[in-house]
Amino acid sequence: MLNLQFIDFATPAFDQALALRDEILRKPLNLAFETLEVEKEWNSYHLACFDTQNQMVGCLTLKPLKEGEIKMRQVAVRKTRQKAGIGTALVNECERFCSTHGFAKIVLHARKEAVPFYRKLGYKTQGKQFEEVGIPHSKMYKNL
Repeated sequence: MLNLQFIDFATPAFDQALALRDEILRKPLNLAFETLEVEKEWNSYHLACFDTQNQMVGCLTLKPLKEGEIKMRQVAVRKTRQKAGIGTALVNECERFCSTHGFAKIVLHARKEAVPFYRKLGYKTQGKQFEEVGIPHSKMYKNL
């Protein structure tokens, strides 16, 4: 059984999410979080997924953009738990949250290898592939 919950910025749970994001998304690219970059997340929503042992196994961040639009970013699932439905559960919960909080559109920048995952969940690509953090990405969106 998975427990999905929103966590607060600058808490121990947020630090766990940051460590997971670093391990899954940053270290493989030889990147590290900058303090100023993290500080900018104070007004974002942070969703975490915990397993039955209360171990964080996945997380994502939602950053409000303009009226009715929010950006999903930094989606990370622990390596040993990938392909087990955790990413889908996180995205589904974030979509429910966005719908109930007045957001009509979710946008994201998907790494090339993640595009098929988001397509299965109803996201569409927009524009041409581009490079971000040194790897190919596609801009994607979903109208809620």
